[in-house]
Amino acid sequence: MDQQKIQIFDTTLRDGEQVPGCKLNTAEKIEVAKRLEALGVDVIEAGFPISSPGDFHSVQAIADVVKNATVCGLSRAVEKDIVTAADALRKAKRPRIHTGIGTSDSHVIHKLRTSREKVVERAVAAVSLAKKYVEDVEFYAEDAGRTDNEFLAFVCEQVVKAGATVLNIPDTTGYCLPEEYGAKIKYLRENVKGVHKVTLSTHCHNDLGMATANSIAGVLNGATQIECTINGIGERAGNTALEEVVMVLRQHPDLNKFTDIDTRQLNAISRYVSETMRVPVQPNKAIVGANAFAHSSGIHQDGVIKNRETYEIINPLDVGVDHSSIVLTARSGRAALAYRMKNLGYELTRDELDVVYAEFLRVADDKKEVEDEDLHQIVEYRQKVAV
Repeated sequence: MDQQKIQIFDTTLRDGEQVPGCKLNTAEKIEVAKRLEALGVDVIEAGFPISSPGDFHSVQAIADVVKNATVCGLSRAVEKDIVTAADALRKAKRPRIHTGIGTSDSHVIHKLRTSREKVVERAVAAVSLAKKYVEDVEFYAEDAGRTDNEFLAFVCEQVVKAGATVLNIPDTTGYCLPEEYGAKIKYLRENVKGVHKVTLSTHCHNDLGMATANSIAGVLNGATQIECTINGIGERAGNTALEEVVMVLRQHPDLNKFTDIDTRQLNAISRYVSETMRVPVQPNKAIVGANAFAHSSGIHQDGVIKNRETYEIINPLDVGVDHSSIVLTARSGRAALAYRMKNLGYELTRDELDVVYAEFLRVADDKKEVEDEDLHQIVEYRQKVAV
């Protein structure tokens, strides 16, 4: 079976920048966009042009610089939003307007204070207007995760008729279970006329820690675009992490899905985004966390030293990490100590290792982590005692 291409839609510069304290200037946004393009993303959501003059200027500048990826601008289902987005994207080689409206009862009744009929009218009008400016129009059904499937399918069918080329099905509040979200995508594939002519997209939030799982469930049920951010940054608990979904698809070739992402750049762009947007990456973050390829348990260290794949399903080189780390702590065993000692140039006999290991444990009990300098001092101390 031929592999299916899954498009990666990166919204680090739009949804990711909505994190408090993450404001970037135009030069920083351009640099992030260049790195995203080099990484191989298919679509860069550059911002929300109507939101501020600065955001408009940034989207405009990114549209002028990016040559290969589609550049996307967000808008509400509001005429001025759409016209402003179109203006910001005028110089883009591949422009896309991303417009939409809330479709769940919560949004229709409480946020928009309108009716379902009016929501459909506004959705169709927004897509029709956007279509006058660009060929590529993406429609988002905000809070689709909590929208009943029958109404969601009806809205999607109407906007496809109006010219939408992409249907974004957001789990805006991160509420869905993977099985539920996957079933929603499957329902749309089977019940929306014309859906096979457009792209179905996932956009999952991480409020319950299921953004990656939901995105993969969506892909397994017919979605061919994943919307995500570097390091999973975004509103509240964040968005789907780009590095996670990309590596899930890469490490499971049986799924017959692939992306154009150069995974060897993942670690570098993760660090750049973290530093530039001033959002630290948690040490145990999958793929790009500082501890993602670090081992401190003696049992794990012994296994990794003998064969890396014993405890690592990803080769660190594949994501731009030079090597696995053997972290020496009080939980480390003789095998890890001997391994590190050998790397430092000490070839120890079994008896010598026993003596050094006893001293190592004494030091390890006093420190969280034993460094190379500590090991040199242990050996020098033992040599003096022996003399």
